[in-house]
Amino acid sequence: MMKMRSWLVSSCVLGILLGVSQGVLAWQDSVMGRIILVQIPYDAPPEPEFPVIPEATPAPEVLSEEELKRAEALLPLLEGRQELYVMGEFVHLGKPVVPVLVKALKLPGPRVRYNAIETLSIINDERAVPNLLETAMDLKEMIRVRERALRVAVKLDPIQSISALTSIVNDKNDTMRRAVAYLSRYVRDVQVPPLLIQLMGDPERYVAATALDSFWRLTRHAGKPHNWQGSSQEQRKHWALEWKDWWEATLKSRQRPSETAPSKGAPSEGSPSEAFPEPPPQPTLDRTPEKFYS
Repeated sequence: MMKMRSWLVSSCVLGILLGVSQGVLAWQDSVMGRIILVQIPYDAPPEPEFPVIPEATPAPEVLSEEELKRAEALLPLLEGRQELYVMGEFVHLGKPVVPVLVKALKLPGPRVRYNAIETLSIINDERAVPNLLETAMDLKEMIRVRERALRVAVKLDPIQSISALTSIVNDKNDTMRRAVAYLSRYVRDVQVPPLLIQLMGDPERYVAATALDSFWRLTRHAGKPHNWQGSSQEQRKHWALEWKDWWEATLKSRQRPSETAPSKGAPSEGSPSEAFPEPPPQPTLDRTPEKFYS
């Protein structure tokens, strides 16, 4: 009898807890010994009301004289406590402010020049590429600023940056040579693989390893396995000849347009699509149930 009572009490308490959690009322039938659930009135909460947020003022397409003077006055403030606010002001003005912003690349103070490069990267206007390349090839400039200027220039216009990559590949600083080895993977042009082959024989092993990886990403040619991490410069120069021979043979094997009539829409000689193969397609996984349970 005691067990029956304890069971009834436990059932009643459990039913009440479950009923409250589900928004219903519960009690125990004293005759049948069972729990009966009854729906109680429930009012849904009101829908949230969000305030109307005004839209931001669109950037002007052409800057007035007053806005140009204000932009020039903001250039020295790219360094200091308000530098992020000033960068946001230039970004809001957009592409029309690029001719004014590139003047910051000549101002004293490396942080001013670096923040100007970052702002140009956000604005994303190709008109800034010549000024960025000039900064990247300036031997008197700080390495950190030169490297960042080269990265942004390659991002904005890879083909226009080839001349700077060709010049910086012989730079005395290994950081700049490594930047050329890394950024070359984004420039799909026939002038780039010879630069990477040259960097495979670099005195610094990490520069050579980066050039090797970029060459594979461009051409999908891995070559013979070698111990690049534990090699000497003479070994790397000797190994680079294998990649040089492969590249020259690949260029010779390409069929010239003069030998056969090109079809409509065929790529011209020396185009990136002709010199570089497309990456192999990734295999798709068949997710049918038969494949998993067979």
